[in-house]
Amino acid sequence: MTKAILPPTDSRHARGGRGFATFDEPPPPLLVDEAGEPDFVALRDSADFQELRRRTMIFVVPATCGFLLWYLGYVSLSAWAPDFMGTPVLGVINVGLLFGLLQFVTTIALTLAYARYARRRLDPQVAAVRSLTTEDRA
Repeated sequence: MTKAILPPTDSRHARGGRGFATFDEPPPPLLVDEAGEPDFVALRDSADFQELRRRTMIFVVPATCGFLLWYLGYVSLSAWAPDFMGTPVLGVINVGLLFGLLQFVTTIALTLAYARYARRRLDPQVAAVRSLTTEDRA
């Protein structure tokens, strides 16, 4: 961030040679070791990395648990409720076949949702973590 100190507005300093001064706050120190390689322990402990992990877990844990419950429910119904799963829905299409095809739909939907979430929430945070180890800071 750039800060500016405006010149004084009273007349006694108007000709005194004082002018407009600008300075940048120094960036935080890079988290690298003596060889210039990333210091992974320092990165792991950084607030930016902790925020990245938190954002990842916000999506991954509920999505994984939900999908596993859905899949195990499908398998359980197939094993212990074959009559229900064999119930015709439309012609030769039964509930089991419909639920099996919905597994593919769910997988595709979760993949697309994760890609969108990663693009909007994770990628900016990854860039923040990456900037802790490189001179190229945007």
